[in-house]
Amino acid sequence: MRRTDTLIIGGGQAGLAMSRCLSERAVDHVVLERGRVAERWRSERWDSLRLLTPNWQSRLPGGWKYQGPDPDGFMTMPEVVRYLGNYAESFGAPVEQGTTVLGVDADEGDGYRVTTDRGVWLSRNVVIATGHCDIPHVPGVSTRLSGSLLQLVPTRYRNPEELPQGGVLVVGASSSGIQLADEIHASGRPVTIAVGRHTRLPRTYRGRDILWWLDLMGVFDETPDDIYDIEISREQPSLQLVGRPDHGSLDLPLLQKQGVRLAGRVVSAEGYTVRLEDNLVACTAAADAKLALLRRRIDNFILQAELQDQVGEAEPFVPFFWPDPSPNAIDLRSEGISTVVWATGFRRSYPWLKVPVLDSRGEIIHQGGVTPAPGLYVLGLQFLRRRKSAFIDGVGADALELAEHISCRLSLRREVAGAIN
Repeated sequence: MRRTDTLIIGGGQAGLAMSRCLSERAVDHVVLERGRVAERWRSERWDSLRLLTPNWQSRLPGGWKYQGPDPDGFMTMPEVVRYLGNYAESFGAPVEQGTTVLGVDADEGDGYRVTTDRGVWLSRNVVIATGHCDIPHVPGVSTRLSGSLLQLVPTRYRNPEELPQGGVLVVGASSSGIQLADEIHASGRPVTIAVGRHTRLPRTYRGRDILWWLDLMGVFDETPDDIYDIEISREQPSLQLVGRPDHGSLDLPLLQKQGVRLAGRVVSAEGYTVRLEDNLVACTAAADAKLALLRRRIDNFILQAELQDQVGEAEPFVPFFWPDPSPNAIDLRSEGISTVVWATGFRRSYPWLKVPVLDSRGEIIHQGGVTPAPGLYVLGLQFLRRRKSAFIDGVGADALELAEHISCRLSLRREVAGAIN
């Protein structure tokens, strides 16, 4: 049995950021990683994927930032793996790779007993840093489809060449869905995309990357206190963005122009028949309305900051227009569709967490990453402490504050122990 002050579960950007912050405070700790550092970036991403955030927006604790020749570009997945691997090496992160956590229990003493496939640990603190994008969510209707159809999630898709001949139905129109629809359609396969709630954004606005504006305006630093309803904000769909070398945008109007067929949200399925909701107009109109409000907010910020001479003119706003009614059902077999890709978001799962901190949905109960169980923390979730909490660029600020909480907790315990002795 081994002991440490703090165990971090997960060796991605969240776990490494916490490790760096604890190292700076001389807190003894270990990072447990089921695979290799940045495993999800290595093995659960498709071949052509790039980060949705510009390279300059990959800042991590300790002053770690992109130093290459293309700060406004977008890293490929191998580049992200190297970036995080070099970060871990830069401060000697104590990562135990190839270690799967099997159970986290409250110890009879003051702390936690963490059982892994390589032994047992005792620790005063545990930080769950397994991230927001844990397990792909697949709606229950998928089980009603014919077994002869290939069904995939984005973490299992690699490239169009691995798909069988025939058309493809992509379900979901956030960042993953639109990128996969675009790439698969470009390979020559007919593609239909089933559209639900989404957040439409241009890649650039008035000559600057849209995320540059959100960063400059402080949008990413907004906290739960700045938001009307934090739970609604945490459930927002991912940004409809794509990281491209040409800095081009990708959205539903462009996909439609290219020949991708748009349809409503999938509501049921049976055999080869998929039934759809008549929600396409409502979803696209809601996304357009939010985009119009954001553009106005940026325009007002430019006026207040007197930046008119430093940025371009506002591009014309072209709302999405749907001239024809969307289909209420698709017969996959008669239309030659052989593959269904479920790009319907992610869920979190903690079957190994035996401490009673999960709500009715299976999500960890917390306030800014601090759970009701003393010494148990979570990091890297959507809007944990800030709007950017789940980004590479945002996890560091949360890690700094939680590391300080851990450090103070350990110091207090030492003071109490010293007073007793």
